[in-house]
Amino acid sequence: MEQIKFITPYALVLPRKTGKDKKISINLNTYRNLHFQVNNQCKKMYKELMREQLQNRIIDTPVEVTYQVFKPSKRSLDKMNVVSIASKYFLDAVTEYGCWDDDNDDNVKTETILPTQHDKDNPRIEITIKTI
Repeated sequence: MEQIKFITPYALVLPRKTGKDKKISINLNTYRNLHFQVNNQCKKMYKELMREQLQNRIIDTPVEVTYQVFKPSKRSLDKMNVVSIASKYFLDAVTEYGCWDDDNDDNVKTETILPTQHDKDNPRIEITIKTI
């Protein structure tokens, strides 16, 4: 059984033509309030950030996917708000890079969320894919 760990961003920084760059947190609250064009920019940036880890990689299916959020502060966090969007962006990127044919129920059998950890210096979402 193959197991692969991916390190994904906790937030994205979108460059702006005028003014300061905009930090966008990857979570459901932000996602549902973003303008569709900004959301599309986020998804494209996320996919580009994942290129090095995903391009030219083949992942045998079916798989189990495990998520662990490393948050930047000790504040309470509704991790499902983060994992729901991280999962959407990540699984779409895996599919778009051709690592597998689809992220449907036939290929992704189980998704598990581990307890949240605090990492002030390196907030991230670690996603592990294990072939079953």
